[in-house]
Amino acid sequence: MSNRRILIVDDDDNICQLLTLYLQKENYSTTICHNGRDALRVLKESPYDLVVLDVMMPEMDGYETLHALRSFSDIPVIMLSARGETMDKISGLNYGADDYVTKPFEPQELILRIKAIFRRSQSDFHAPPTVTEIDRTPDLTYNDLFISLHNYIVKVDGKKLDMPPKEIELLYFLASHPMEVFTREQLLEKIWNSSYQGDTRTVDVHIKRIREKLGTGKTWRLNTVWGVGYKFEVPQKG
Repeated sequence: MSNRRILIVDDDDNICQLLTLYLQKENYSTTICHNGRDALRVLKESPYDLVVLDVMMPEMDGYETLHALRSFSDIPVIMLSARGETMDKISGLNYGADDYVTKPFEPQELILRIKAIFRRSQSDFHAPPTVTEIDRTPDLTYNDLFISLHNYIVKVDGKKLDMPPKEIELLYFLASHPMEVFTREQLLEKIWNSSYQGDTRTVDVHIKRIREKLGTGKTWRLNTVWGVGYKFEVPQKG
């Protein structure tokens, strides 16, 4: 658990300093940002293992920050908010948060939630693919859509899209099984590992972001099968 890097994003410096004190006692390395714009810049410049992100911040709130972050990173995010209503928590999860903690909170509770996320991420760790494994994952092309797991690239009409790894893996899996319907639970098991304990809405969030970036092709689309799950739809032969 040591040597993990955590970014704290909150405009309340007292909370930042308190969290820093507790996190450093657990041998975590911490960095503080007081607004979303600085946090996004820092996350693009340096690798971190987790973000603790406040919702209510001036200029760019936590939801906006998380939405922008998810365009280029799957880093775990725990949101902090004084608003504890169910809809606020659902909003956080829909934007791609991994957990949601309501203020005021006990620092030790936050520490336990952080450790739980790190345990999950450790069990979800995939070793780098071997040459043989790469050979077994051929590039996929559907008219104007190109997907490659060799170097994690997705292109539409020759234009490379900015997608974090999990979105590419999810899209590749569905596209490599055209016309097959997969439930959210099946996709969680295939893409996030069978030990993942998160909400199935994680799949919905990733699908939503993939659709926003892909649009709809002339001969393919990422389709919802209501009450069941998702499928990659292409014209039937014959």
